[in-house]
Amino acid sequence: MRSVAVLILWVILGFRSYGQNSAEYKGCVDKSQAQSELNKCASDEAAGADSDLNAAYKELLAKMAGDSLAIEKVREAEKAWLHYRDAYIEAIYPAQDKQLAYGTEYPMDVNLLRAKLTREHLAAIAYLMTEYQPTQ
Repeated sequence: MRSVAVLILWVILGFRSYGQNSAEYKGCVDKSQAQSELNKCASDEAAGADSDLNAAYKELLAKMAGDSLAIEKVREAEKAWLHYRDAYIEAIYPAQDKQLAYGTEYPMDVNLLRAKLTREHLAAIAYLMTEYQPTQ
């Protein structure tokens, strides 16, 4: 059972390596000639990581179908993680006027951080899949 979950993790992470930016991002950056284009590349990177996470989350909930207690706990954990992610980003970039404080690179930096945190959480979701044991 664990080997299936590990395989799922590698499929999910296939295009976006844990802790690294994707090949798509690197290709986008190579073509970019302005900060606004770099910001768009980073935004797309974060959106891709979010998409991968949403797919894994749905797969985890499907695996837990019929186990309402487990589903409730996973949903609580996901809400807490989202709060943590947002609070962590705010802690890294605490200024009220972020554009003024961090410059034109701020949107790029925050999106790359969001993508990194999301990929790390994706690994945690994969671990949940491998360790899940029905409560019923």
